[in-house]
Amino acid sequence: MGYAIVTLKKGEGRTVKSGGMWIYDNEVASVLGSFEDGDIVLVHDFDGYTLGKGFINRHSRIRVRLLTRDANQEIQREFLQMRLKNAWDYRKKTVDTESCRIVFGEADFLPGLVIDKFSDVLVVQSLALGIDRLKEEIITILKEILKKDGIVIRGVYERSDAKVRKHEGMELVKGFLGGEFDTNVEIVENGVKYLVDVENGQKTGFFLDQKYNRMAIRKFCKDAKVLDCFTHTGSFALNAAQAGAVSVLGLDASETGLEQARKNAEQNGLSDLVSFECADVFEKLPELEKSGEMFDVVILDPPAFTKSRNSVKNAVKGYREINLRAMKLIRDGGFLATCSCSHFMTEELFAKTIGQAASNVHKRLRQVEFRTQAPDHPVLWAAEESYYLKFFIFQVVEEK
Repeated sequence: MGYAIVTLKKGEGRTVKSGGMWIYDNEVASVLGSFEDGDIVLVHDFDGYTLGKGFINRHSRIRVRLLTRDANQEIQREFLQMRLKNAWDYRKKTVDTESCRIVFGEADFLPGLVIDKFSDVLVVQSLALGIDRLKEEIITILKEILKKDGIVIRGVYERSDAKVRKHEGMELVKGFLGGEFDTNVEIVENGVKYLVDVENGQKTGFFLDQKYNRMAIRKFCKDAKVLDCFTHTGSFALNAAQAGAVSVLGLDASETGLEQARKNAEQNGLSDLVSFECADVFEKLPELEKSGEMFDVVILDPPAFTKSRNSVKNAVKGYREINLRAMKLIRDGGFLATCSCSHFMTEELFAKTIGQAASNVHKRLRQVEFRTQAPDHPVLWAAEESYYLKFFIFQVVEEK
């Protein structure tokens, strides 16, 4: 089979050469041979040295996404089988696989593809044209791999409705891949039961990346009064309650998310301990301060305040404001769990922003631990975009 050849400009391709997976449009000198967008192409350095194979898309700034560095590797069933088996074997060694992310795009060397497993249901998100063509074969192979471990998948739902698909010249799509099934799926994580709405929930229906961070806050929550901000479907709040909190208040601006949170609390027999309120967190925190409310533990799990480098300055203001407000509500010696899920908010910048917030309200921070995303969302070194979640736990003490 003849492949079109993408040749890089001299001095370009630094990301790929250091272990990354992306080649940008401004790094390409020429493309020789016939191809369609989404086709597999060979990638050469300026001097003809082969860098690997990937799929091309002229609609995207990411012109080529590498699949393999072996120019002789054919992108066929055996290749996909190898990639998927490696991904599943890795999860079996590193996480509780009852519910987990099985494929995390570039970090599993399957660029543009996300597959989450919620009990016996798979949710697929395809974000790149080349991988989109392979998704049905990938699902078939993955089902076979799971079946060998006694896991029978009863349904697959596609959530390729993320706006980034537009950057690839693709339409947003969602729906069943195969037979229909009840899209409210019950899972158990850290001993807490959740109903996951894979059809209408955010992203793929549930944020699996915080699994072990939810576990980490439990040790501070026994006998504590807890405030969970941006609670979404109540996951941190329910972990706090199950760990022995005396009361938990969950805040979120989405009534839909809170309806799910209340159902989740009910399922776990925690409705008496946990209450949820529909509110804008930025407005509610000053109100709580004004009314003299104080908490032993405050959890901040906001959505990404920035999705591009251009809006980082505004994001810094947002993170500083909510952390400053949260610290004012924490009793001396209480705990703050705070995170950012934006790739563009670096660990250093996030830490600096929290430090500024503490300084502004004359609090001292004692770092208990720093955490990141769960291991089923592995960080591939040299693929910066795979590292996005930063999670700090601090003890907050008065300056005396």
